[in-house]
Amino acid sequence: MLLFVGLGNPGPRYAETPHNAGFVVCDRFASKHRFPEPILRYQGVFTRGRVGAHDVGVLQPQTFMNLSGRSVAAALRYLPVEPPDLVVVFDEMDIPSGKLRLRRAGGHGGHNGLRSIIEQLGSSDFPRIRVGIGRPPAGREPTGHLLSRVGADERERYEATIGLAVDALDMVIAQGFEAAMNRYNGLPAVGPVS
Repeated sequence: MLLFVGLGNPGPRYAETPHNAGFVVCDRFASKHRFPEPILRYQGVFTRGRVGAHDVGVLQPQTFMNLSGRSVAAALRYLPVEPPDLVVVFDEMDIPSGKLRLRRAGGHGGHNGLRSIIEQLGSSDFPRIRVGIGRPPAGREPTGHLLSRVGADERERYEATIGLAVDALDMVIAQGFEAAMNRYNGLPAVGPVS
């Protein structure tokens, strides 16, 4: 089984913010493959379905970003999943909007959701997809950028980036994480130039 974990914050206040990119990617992926409506489980919302011959779970922790690891650890206690079978999807300001960065393992890079997962699992050896949201313009606080709604001027590129991440998840299933990493890490930015 594969488990795709999208990071974000629960509730309508955060629904349209760049910090919830992981949630949006997982929503789109589950919708594309017609997974059942998610249910409350593992301190998150969870759904499970088949894509080709593969059993795939989709988890969105509802613990708020900084405690995401509690939800992931709870899921791993019950599901037939080991850390290498995880793919954690989350926003990354240090990557320009329109681009992805796939890594097989590594540190948290200052991302509190990822930090929480690493602490709870006691391992950083799990695949992750960083969804580029770019840095805020000069003079704008990073927190405001993360937790404000995606602006109309950024919307088209943001949506293209989300679509790219959904495609990357499909390739992980079809050809494996290594193949997806080789393809998506080298692509030029998608969407209109900001």
